[in-house]
Amino acid sequence: MDCFLGIDVGSVSAKLAVVNTEKELLFHTYERTFGAPIEALQKIFKKLNGELPESGIEVKAAGATGSGRHLAGAMISADIMKNEITAHAVAAREVEPRVRTVIDIGGQDSKIIFLKDGISTGFNMNSVCAAGTGSFLDHQATRLNIPIENFGEIALTSKNPVKIAGRCGVFAESDLISKQQMGYSKEDLIAGLCLALARNYLASVARGKSINPVVVFQGGVAANVGMRAAFTKLLKVPVVVPPYFEVMGALGVALLAREHWLKTGRESRFRGQQAIAEFSCTPRSFICGDCTNDCEISELYIDGRLGGRWGSRCGKWANLTRSSEIKQEEREKISFLDYVS
Repeated sequence: MDCFLGIDVGSVSAKLAVVNTEKELLFHTYERTFGAPIEALQKIFKKLNGELPESGIEVKAAGATGSGRHLAGAMISADIMKNEITAHAVAAREVEPRVRTVIDIGGQDSKIIFLKDGISTGFNMNSVCAAGTGSFLDHQATRLNIPIENFGEIALTSKNPVKIAGRCGVFAESDLISKQQMGYSKEDLIAGLCLALARNYLASVARGKSINPVVVFQGGVAANVGMRAAFTKLLKVPVVVPPYFEVMGALGVALLAREHWLKTGRESRFRGQQAIAEFSCTPRSFICGDCTNDCEISELYIDGRLGGRWGSRCGKWANLTRSSEIKQEEREKISFLDYVS
């Protein structure tokens, strides 16, 4: 069976999606990285091997997206690499062709994408504040001793949501603690927090821009029905949550890989799912130092051989045949105390 594979590596999770030539989703999975994206990706490919053995499918093209797309692209030898805005927009358009606005909230970042007639016309992303993202909600659930899976359902039972300052993650947590000490119930606190975080998103990410329906809500936080209800209440329009909301980036880049193959017909460079699940990966980095940019060049060695390199602004290190051993030797001579002195 011919198929197309997409990998999305973000700040806290790695996702994989596989589609066939008819754009039907054959397989998808999600794995938290816990600071180890290489191991998470290898777990994902072991899962894929169990569900869709390599002998039964042929990957015609593979793509990578997300903040960790360079690492993922080097690991799988991706045919294309796309930014997450493009991937998420393509997936949303595929699921809901009438989409005008995409609300995407992940583990540590938030973004909003505006579309017209299926074409992306602009986007915004959160800045330094992570209020409302998955990691922030996880932290609050842990502090309140509530399983994150139950967070949204508890919010829906609230009769009188507490007003919480949500313009900043630090202030939101401080205000939540203050209201908790005043004796408010957990359901009212959680409902108030969901509303505060939705307001913060509309103020700091949407930045006052018009949000037109159809609105698609995707990303890991879309699993939280409390956040869904908060956006529906504030926007006063229905919010559509796709069935595969947590892997939309991976789905989008898989669809883009399919499009790439249809246009070029090139043979895929994909390494093979069995090989990816089993090989050893060693990341390295060095500072180029050949100009004032002082670019940090990242390298990935696969079974001892250079498999990928990125980070050079001028493209000087794009050629994988160029040796970095001298730079590596220089780096290894420098101790940690030299770096911090």
